Amino acid sequence: MKKAEYLSEGLGELEIYNAVVNGEDEVVREAVRTALAKGIPAGQILSDALIPAIMEVGRLFETHEYYVPEIVISAEAMQAGMAILRPLLCDAGERSTGRIALGSVEGDMHDIGKNLLTMMLESIGFHVTDLGVDVSPRRFVQAVVDGAQVIGMSAMLPTTMHNMKVVIDAMKAEGIRERVKVIVGGALVTQEFADRIGADGYAPDASAAVRKVRDLLSKAPSAHSVKEVADFKILARFAEA
Repeated sequence: MKKAEYLSEGLGELEIYNAVVNGEDEVVREAVRTALAKGIPAGQILSDALIPAIMEVGRLFETHEYYVPEIVISAEAMQAGMAILRPLLCDAGERSTGRIALGSVEGDMHDIGKNLLTMMLESIGFHVTDLGVDVSPRRFVQAVVDGAQVIGMSAMLPTTMHNMKVVIDAMKAEGIRERVKVIVGGALVTQEFADRIGADGYAPDASAAVRKVRDLLSKAPSAHSVKEVADFKILARFAEA
């Protein structure tokens, strides 16, 4: 497995990195606790070890060296580390990188890609509300009312794609369309379709989805500061069945 040779092995950062890449959650927990005991700040562990590791996992996925099973165990390993760091990051004043609500539109029951994307976004600091599958326009609207800055909609079927526009029209009818950014994805979704229905963004895959979310959050009316999200490599396709 590729190692990040620039990391400090003595401080435990390299061990954390390799454990995430290899999906070793217990090793991650122990190594994170050891690094903290040595006085390494939580933010440094996140930025120097966990994030580079998940970027490497993203690269391995994109080059077809990793597949969904490896993605899942690496994501769980990173979450194991984040569970320890998150309270410390909050105490240090670190904020969520943004509030996102994801869901498969009404009539669409596909959720594997959405679930993986939700897990990965949460592990790197996003506040994600997973609305689930077969989500009605009213529930998407309520997510905006509840404070979502970005709505992500997935549709895998030609018979359900049109419900994306139904959701956007419902937001307009409620007078809240300008309060939120909308990103769409799915097997048959295209940039042309996204433009036609009035979405703010389209992502053909998960890495593109994260870059697009970062861009949309930077333009959201009440967006939090988004730090280094452009470098994050998310590991699951945005709407993979």
